[in-house]
Amino acid sequence: MIEPIRPFRWDLVRPDHLGSLLDGLPEPDLWFLDELTDTAAKVLARSGDGELYFVGRSGDSVFDLLGGALPEPGRLHQVPLSTGLIDHPLLDRLHPAEVAQLRANLAAHGLSPGTLGRGSRPVTLVDAVSSGRTLQQFTGILRDWAADERADWPAVLRRLRIVGLTWRRPTSPNTPRWQQRAEWVRELPTGTIRNVSVEPAVLSYLANDQPKLTRSFSRDLWAAGEVRSPAHDGRTRRALAEAVAVVEAGRSPAVRKRLARVLSREPAIAEPWLRDLVRRLLLPASPA
Repeated sequence: MIEPIRPFRWDLVRPDHLGSLLDGLPEPDLWFLDELTDTAAKVLARSGDGELYFVGRSGDSVFDLLGGALPEPGRLHQVPLSTGLIDHPLLDRLHPAEVAQLRANLAAHGLSPGTLGRGSRPVTLVDAVSSGRTLQQFTGILRDWAADERADWPAVLRRLRIVGLTWRRPTSPNTPRWQQRAEWVRELPTGTIRNVSVEPAVLSYLANDQPKLTRSFSRDLWAAGEVRSPAHDGRTRRALAEAVAVVEAGRSPAVRKRLARVLSREPAIAEPWLRDLVRRLLLPASPA
């Protein structure tokens, strides 16, 4: 039995274990908060009432904001995974030991094909998307795994949803979406993919420039036990301060009201699950 490895990340919804880590740090400037709130609302509305799995680190702040705002944040999950070194032209393909460790890591998140095929509620993958390569590799990993275990791959596909965070561009009927250029999406059922366009400066910050609490979890670290230990360097502490501030902002009445307002403008508001969520967002937030 292979022990799964998960990088350490503080539980920011219940941050009673942070001690003095934030002492002496300046208050973070959440200049991106309004756009982040609108993005988080649209991700929720377009999730199909699914369990939300944030792949990699680009959506960390969406995860944190919703963790503070949602009455039941248990539907939020992070999937530490970087596929940047998979099929790299200068590297070998994944070795059997790497495949086994990756599968153990994903299974610990409830993302094995057997588990996915038996579920009923959608599983919604959320990630920043340019070409869709990370999502292509992720679904390819699941497909190969399902074939090896003779799992019901069509049942897995029926449960999967994808919400892509994309760089906002001028709207035009002739503007191609990333999935129109991606051959691999053709095996996905119609309606699997939804996108949320984000103001470019905000998405570039979240995806490329924002200090993160964890290292990129690439193949060279999938089996590395040391990633389970927290870092206390200055950059990590600044990232922690910003993440804590985002969670706290999510608890605020102003952000919860803005979430509810944006959700109410989404087509999915016709569905009972989203109307109920809007109602609960307008109730007082539970204390941390």
